Amino acid sequence: MGWNRLRGIAPGTILLGAAALGIHGTAPAAEPARPPVNIVVILADDLGWKDLGCCGSTFYETPAIDRLAAQGMRFTQGYASANVCSPTRASLLTGKYPARLHTTNFFGGNRRGALLPPDYRQSLPAEETTLAEALRAAGYRTAIAGKWHLGGKGSLPADHGFEVVMGADARPGGGPPDDPHFSTRLSTESARFIEESKGGPFFLYLPLHSVHVPLKTRPALLEKYTAKAAALPASDAPREVPVHDHKARAVQDHPVYAGMVQEMDEAVDRVLKQLEASGVADRTVVVFTSDNGGLCTAEGSPTANLPLRAGKGWNYEGGIRVPWIVRLPGRVPAGTTCDVPIVTADLYPTLMALAGLPMPADQQVDGVSFAPLLERTGGIAERTIYWHYPHYSNQGGRPCGALRAGDRKLVEFFEGPRMELYDLARDAGESRDLAAGDPDAAKTLRKELAAWRQAVGAQMPTPNPEPVEPFGPKGNPGKSKAGAGKKP
Repeated sequence: MGWNRLRGIAPGTILLGAAALGIHGTAPAAEPARPPVNIVVILADDLGWKDLGCCGSTFYETPAIDRLAAQGMRFTQGYASANVCSPTRASLLTGKYPARLHTTNFFGGNRRGALLPPDYRQSLPAEETTLAEALRAAGYRTAIAGKWHLGGKGSLPADHGFEVVMGADARPGGGPPDDPHFSTRLSTESARFIEESKGGPFFLYLPLHSVHVPLKTRPALLEKYTAKAAALPASDAPREVPVHDHKARAVQDHPVYAGMVQEMDEAVDRVLKQLEASGVADRTVVVFTSDNGGLCTAEGSPTANLPLRAGKGWNYEGGIRVPWIVRLPGRVPAGTTCDVPIVTADLYPTLMALAGLPMPADQQVDGVSFAPLLERTGGIAERTIYWHYPHYSNQGGRPCGALRAGDRKLVEFFEGPRMELYDLARDAGESRDLAAGDPDAAKTLRKELAAWRQAVGAQMPTPNPEPVEPFGPKGNPGKSKAGAGKKP
């Protein structure tokens, strides 16, 4: 609804009706001149679209993040730039689509099948001016606490604008029994940074390891959620649903995963409480989102994304639609939702706009600022959002591209090739393929997707002279270092 009402509206256009923006709630009062805005970006790892209480989960417990949503704006159709981690992280820091950067897979991924994946870049390009570099140049103190996964020597956080690096040695599942994913450690170090930096503008990037596998949680939380799962009423509903030749989990009742979600929520709570204690909460924008959809088709399949289809590693909605929450007291109206689609690449220009800073002249971005939506001063122009994944994922996804234009979603699989077309307004679960019934629309969108790939220089897979089963032992020859640190 919100998307269609915004079609054709230029950025900055003043709209008098909140519903015309796809936003529901009360508008904030006008504000006087403001002090510099601090920025906190919290990125969960593999958190699904429905893994929060405020997003519809009834099994997982996320009181801190639910309060954050109640204090800000929640986007119901927010997307990750990719269905796996590294590409989305690169997009967040550069404002560009992963296809343009040639960072299209998780770094190290090298699975193959009937097609061979391209030799993608496995480092964050040094020539890009990152969000951290832009903010640091404007006088911000910059810090990262947690998962990087954007390259090694020569492409570390310090090489891309981060003055303070915390928890670089942390790994998912590598912590002690009472902090297996380092959620406590990373949030504690983040809280210390906030207190030390409260006198001037700061940018804190907190990419948590939660809720990535391995599936581990504190013993007390395992006991708590095992009992909660046992108390659930019996159900005849299926526990799995088919996704091509794979199966996706259909219920949220995994005790270990629930504990991991709670650990993540506790980390967010620690950071939010520190903002209050340091006296800077009222002038700090807090963003919470995820790098891709929830894991439901492999590696333990711990969560469910229904009614969305599939999950991490797939270009269906379950793999790319994720939680999105933004809080900025006095400027972003509390307790509101927005159904206008946004994507990770939009975050860079949005945060620069909220900070009152111009974009660096040498950093052209694919994303657009959705600050007018947050502050209810206007809309964003009509656009198409694109995804490009020329790889086989560990979760069963196959090489494909996708686009969303209005409420229409095209998924093009490169094996074959073949197309699928969906109307997300009527079928968010992508259960009714309309391509055969509306071939003209499918062909038009396919041409648009191909033209976009050419415009951004997207890499494509090539035929494998020795085809293998991608999800068998020969399909995964091990982590690739090809292209690491190189410019394609």
